Amino acid sequence: MGLFGRKNSSSTATLDSAAPAATAVDPALAALTGTYTVDAAHSSIGFTVRHAMVTNVRGSFTEHEGTLILDGADPSASTASIDVTIASVDTGMADRDAHLRSGDFFDAERFPLMSFRSSEAKALGGDTYRLVGDLTIKDVTRPLAIDLEFNGSATDPYGNQRVGFEGSAEILRSDWGLTWNAALETGGVMVSDKVKLTFDISAIKSA
Repeated sequence: MGLFGRKNSSSTATLDSAAPAATAVDPALAALTGTYTVDAAHSSIGFTVRHAMVTNVRGSFTEHEGTLILDGADPSASTASIDVTIASVDTGMADRDAHLRSGDFFDAERFPLMSFRSSEAKALGGDTYRLVGDLTIKDVTRPLAIDLEFNGSATDPYGNQRVGFEGSAEILRSDWGLTWNAALETGGVMVSDKVKLTFDISAIKSA
């Protein structure tokens, strides 16, 4: 998915989709080629939504799993997939979390997973990339573009090779059928349609 650049631990070279075809592949980047498993214990998938028109509510999904397949020789051939367990939603308030799991919102009992599958990656310059794919919530699948920054690669104290990314995207929840709301006496609605998604991913090379 083109998601690695100059922050490689052993090189300052950048792989850019606009580079001439004859340019040699940086061996340090090529060494990142492989399959990576998202380390859920050191990753987070969160969201922010406007509440009552005056403040933000932040939450996260504490259970998720995913796979990155990185191609250092041809970053655009890389792929990403992730599955999020809806029932793991956590906003710090039990009643609100139960409402989000209910049929008013995610209907977690009928649709236990939220999934993303990439289809394209684009280099935006430096260490920034745009990952394009399909996001499925409930029974609706729609395109989603995620802007990501490559945070680097490293070998941890246990000998695991890691890569890290962080990024965000904005969606209109109504596009995925999440339309519940309540009107406020002062005008406006209880929950905004726009939701900001945030991603902070650490992945371990597994093959």
